Amino acid sequence: MKKIRYSLFFLSLTCISIASSCNNLLDEDIRSQTADSYANTPAGFESVVNASYSHMRTFYGAERGSALTVFGTDEFTHGSDGGLKSMNMYDGGLSPRLGAVRETWDNMYIAINNCNMAISRAEMVEGLDENTKTTRVAEVRYLRAFYYFLLVQTWGPVHINLEETQGVVLEARRSPVEDVYQVIVDDLNFAIENLPTKQTDYGRATKGAAEFLSAKVYLTRATSGAAENDDYSTAVQFAKNVIENYDYELLENYADIFAIGPGEINNEVVWAVQYSPDILTAGDGNKNHLYFLMEYDILPGMQRDIENGRPFKRYRPTNFVINELFDKEADTRYKDSFKWVFYCNKPGTYTIRGQEITLNVGDTAIYMSDRNLTPEELAKRKYTVFTPATFDERRFLTLSKFLDPTRVDVSTERGHRDFLVFRLSEAYLIAAEGLLMSGRATEAVPYINTIRQRAAIEGMESQMEISVSDLDIDFILDERARELLGEHVRWFDLVRTGKLVERVKKYNPQGATGIQEYHKLRPIPGQQIDRTEGGQEAFPQNPGYEQ
Repeated sequence: MKKIRYSLFFLSLTCISIASSCNNLLDEDIRSQTADSYANTPAGFESVVNASYSHMRTFYGAERGSALTVFGTDEFTHGSDGGLKSMNMYDGGLSPRLGAVRETWDNMYIAINNCNMAISRAEMVEGLDENTKTTRVAEVRYLRAFYYFLLVQTWGPVHINLEETQGVVLEARRSPVEDVYQVIVDDLNFAIENLPTKQTDYGRATKGAAEFLSAKVYLTRATSGAAENDDYSTAVQFAKNVIENYDYELLENYADIFAIGPGEINNEVVWAVQYSPDILTAGDGNKNHLYFLMEYDILPGMQRDIENGRPFKRYRPTNFVINELFDKEADTRYKDSFKWVFYCNKPGTYTIRGQEITLNVGDTAIYMSDRNLTPEELAKRKYTVFTPATFDERRFLTLSKFLDPTRVDVSTERGHRDFLVFRLSEAYLIAAEGLLMSGRATEAVPYINTIRQRAAIEGMESQMEISVSDLDIDFILDERARELLGEHVRWFDLVRTGKLVERVKKYNPQGATGIQEYHKLRPIPGQQIDRTEGGQEAFPQNPGYEQ
């Protein structure tokens, strides 16, 4: 299947002062007139459209995106390494000057201006089939809606710009949340009306992807303070459309969704951000394989290799995830979500728990136990063993979804695997949440049970089924964690449901002491306020953060 190929070619045209991450651009306009004219040609227009996709890689696959969504939740706390622990600790380092916050803000607005450019140039392009042109504009409006959705979820009221910026702009204002959502809804309505159900290039936006995003948008707007009366019902209907009206289907086995190679393109994927081994089109690559991996490479029988990965030790599962979240006797997702065994790749004789043990290539070198073991049980295991009682910031369960043995060498950070942004199983969970919150809990149960039955260990299907008495918002959050663990949705889920502070205090001891109610929004980057004419009076900081 042919994938869409996109690069950062047009980034030089899209740096604007509302979000400038390029150095010194407030002092000059560096737009290339040659490139500017090229954008009005069919080939140039296609390049601008494709570049509008590329900015998704600055969030899905980059550390800043994972830190903003994985850290500081009930799912993951920090490991031993990394400079973004403040996002988990909710301490003074989570400030308007934090680079990851500024970079995300900047990249979203650069992306939006790239989208605006494509939309405005479409009318100038001659020689391109009108149906193709309309489809491309619909793709870009889907993307613009997505970028604004990420912005409004993260920062609340944000600046709206729907026109291509062609010079330095110093004026900016924070628009009300309801206005931002209206922009998102308008773009998605256009996308749904004009996108095809399938695209020749895998990775382009489709009608199904736009309906999926709409379901998430309405579900989130329902609790945003900008809600309309039927937001939950609308979210349910869009989710049902995705489930019923397309060729998507749940895979039989949960583990197959993230299988290396062909698992990235499967019938459960509604939309994914594309990566490839080509450095010219993949940029820095998908780096999530780095962040969830424990320190295995200095332990007996092990050295760093391509198969096991390069361990950055950023994100460590909370005790809640390890000990409470899963029904370990019935749910395949517990075993299928983590790496449990590391096999020897450095043969030799080692001292392990006071014994001299010889390990050969392929022998079990490290075993991560899901329970604490007795001394007698440990004595029988001729390899290193970690149990829940001995997990720490360096040795912990490794989320296996993002591991990438396709890299070219042991030191390469650039991963090649696609990031699966929308999966069909989440549409079932969105439908269930919308039904529950609109007072139709009985109708929600089958959607939850469909997901749980797929995840059941053979013979345990009945144990995995729930009844309406089991269903509340905390159960849905637990089910979303079981199904979507680490998939860059959790912080948004907890904010949307009003559970961020409660569940961080309950399940994340490292974040519990620092988190406050105001942390449901991130700090506006200080550089944005500094650059705006009128400063904080014109572009106020979010409450709780000192400028």
